[in-house]
Amino acid sequence: MSRTVSSWILSSARSSIILRGKGRCYSIRIPNRNKSKWKLVLSKTCPYPAGSCSLDRTFSFPKAFRHTSTEEEHFSFQLSPSQINDILRAGELSHRTLDLNGKNANSVLRFESNQLASNSPIEDRRSAATCLQTAGMMFGVFDGHAGAACAQAVSERLLHYIAVSLMPRQSLEEIELAVEAMKPVRPILQWHRHPNDVEYQEITSQYFENLRVYWQHLLDLDADPGFSLEEAMICAFKRLDSDISLEVQAPQENELMRNIALQVAFSGATACVAHIDSVHLHVANTGDCRAVLGVREEDGTWSTLPLTRDHNAYDEFEIRRLKREHPRSEEKTLFVNDRLLGILMPSRAFGDVQLKWSKELQHSVLENSCDIEALNIYQYVPPNYHTPPYLTAEPEVTYHKLRSKDKFLVIASDGLWEMLSNEKVVKLVAGHLTELNMQKSPLTFKKPINLGYMHNLLLQRKSKGLASLDQNIATHLIRHAIGSNEYGEVDPEKLAAMLTLPEDLARMYRDDITVTVVYFNTETIEDYYRNH
Repeated sequence: MSRTVSSWILSSARSSIILRGKGRCYSIRIPNRNKSKWKLVLSKTCPYPAGSCSLDRTFSFPKAFRHTSTEEEHFSFQLSPSQINDILRAGELSHRTLDLNGKNANSVLRFESNQLASNSPIEDRRSAATCLQTAGMMFGVFDGHAGAACAQAVSERLLHYIAVSLMPRQSLEEIELAVEAMKPVRPILQWHRHPNDVEYQEITSQYFENLRVYWQHLLDLDADPGFSLEEAMICAFKRLDSDISLEVQAPQENELMRNIALQVAFSGATACVAHIDSVHLHVANTGDCRAVLGVREEDGTWSTLPLTRDHNAYDEFEIRRLKREHPRSEEKTLFVNDRLLGILMPSRAFGDVQLKWSKELQHSVLENSCDIEALNIYQYVPPNYHTPPYLTAEPEVTYHKLRSKDKFLVIASDGLWEMLSNEKVVKLVAGHLTELNMQKSPLTFKKPINLGYMHNLLLQRKSKGLASLDQNIATHLIRHAIGSNEYGEVDPEKLAAMLTLPEDLARMYRDDITVTVVYFNTETIEDYYRNH
């Protein structure tokens, strides 16, 4: 990176310059409105002693190559290509779907995922699992704010709530009888996890008990609820958010579990979950994560089909919804500076009880808690807070019947979409598929063959960079999101700079990024239509 660019970045950090608008810093810059989903963040952090309840301490990630100082003599953008790859590929996850006969009879051929932190620790989470009751597969991306606690809890629990909502009454009765008899419970999900994906081990038993209360509630209904998939997803989202709210209000003797419940409820998370069963694709979205379908048209061109809407102040439907739910006297104060009550970017989210509870309930819960400042929980009631709740976790569910021309689904947190448009993402995935196919295809020779001809073929391949191509498409997208220049090409110097920015500066330029790309099995989809 040039001396001029690096000096400008450093001076911005030292002067606490807030970057505004859609301008560019070495070709791409994040708008200031996205610097933090919560406008008010504690500047004070607490050094947690051993045995304390800090989630940041429990779920920390390696900080290789990250600067902790903005002093110029300590600041360098130098990274080797191998170091860049090590950073970008550390969170890679991939899985190929096979049945017992070794053949793929699922409409999901494979999925590839990755994430890159900007916050320390990262506040994004992801989930992927096969639902053993329906044989469908579920994929989720969760974007946390005001800490990682809520995103962590939702990533562990939401897919279970959806699976339980889809189970027939007989299956729920079998599970309940097994629990009563203290017998092993048949698994509900088969998880597909990265080795670094973490769980709240200390609170797993409580999460299970609350899930049990939920299926007992379903069993207490006079008749089998018989939820459609859309109803099941909506019910699961709302029930989990209700449980998050109730858990922090319940008396709790264990201080660690109490503190985790506090951090989960007073932080927040947006969520986008896809359920794929045969040709039936349902996407449930709460907040500003996004799901986009890549479609290959008959003429070979690629088109984009968005399956979600961003729930924020830029969406007219959300503005009208909130105006319907609150008195006319609050119309001008619902969104201030493009934020809900001037505070929060997304208008739907899990947790964030500060925008859901009454003032009295917030005060009652927090005054009986331990040192909330050490937990990074702050007491703040925004102006014009009159008719809560202002925030909901209820998702918007989209159904799409897969066609043979639907090739892949991209689910990602807004850290990707702030950098790349829907169309650019689909174009990158499509181009990556083409390049991978070229890499795997055997060399074709024209006869007669001579050494000079073979040498030219190998040079052509090398010039296209196929040898160093990212095998994981999510990594490819992240590389382009943070490293592309104004021509859409990855600039190695810019990429190195974006990966080595100090922690206190990185968030001004990019957000946490989490990407999952699901590839569809065209043959299976075509077989479905032949048989139906």
